[in-house]
Amino acid sequence: MNIAIDGHAASGKSVIAVGIAARLGVNVFDTGALYRAVACEWDKRALGEHTQEKMSAFVKSIKFDVKFIDGVQHTYINGFDYTPFLRQEKISVLSSILAPYPQLRAKLRKMQRKFARENDCVMEGRDIGSEILPKADYKFFITAPVEVRARRRFEQQKGKEASFEQVLKDLKERDYADENRVVSPLKIVKDSIIINTAGKTPQESIDECVSYIKK
Repeated sequence: MNIAIDGHAASGKSVIAVGIAARLGVNVFDTGALYRAVACEWDKRALGEHTQEKMSAFVKSIKFDVKFIDGVQHTYINGFDYTPFLRQEKISVLSSILAPYPQLRAKLRKMQRKFARENDCVMEGRDIGSEILPKADYKFFITAPVEVRARRRFEQQKGKEASFEQVLKDLKERDYADENRVVSPLKIVKDSIIINTAGKTPQESIDECVSYIKK
């Protein structure tokens, strides 16, 4: 069984993906971790400015591997486990810059599809239902109004200097970039089940998704 989870930033899709996987007894494949690992490797090599030529050479030089250890995804590039470094803010920013390159996405697409062919899984990202697993057994699109998502992210980041207004602005820009990029934009495919998480606890959203699967 393959379940595709797509959605907007700060919509709760990661928590929902983990919850569904736990209920079904399968692994969650976080595709975003792959792009974050790419950003880590790029930063480690101090490659600086990103160009098509530089990205093509870079893609040829890297080998990915994903292992699940005690149910936790570990993401490797050329044998190095980048898992502890994926959530740095500079890595988040850099990964969103590098992710649209088609040669990188093509390489990762093959890897993600191979994993799904060989394993039952919940796969989370922004182009899973549309590009990676168009024939997934179930496709969920997780969303909420941008103001709701901004409030959640602001609460998560308390103690940092960003204001709510700045968090809201950043999310609107991220939404626009995700939805309007040329390669694999974020979109709702016709057979997606839309889950609006506004006003719901994570558990309620997970229960809603699982109820569709049980049907």
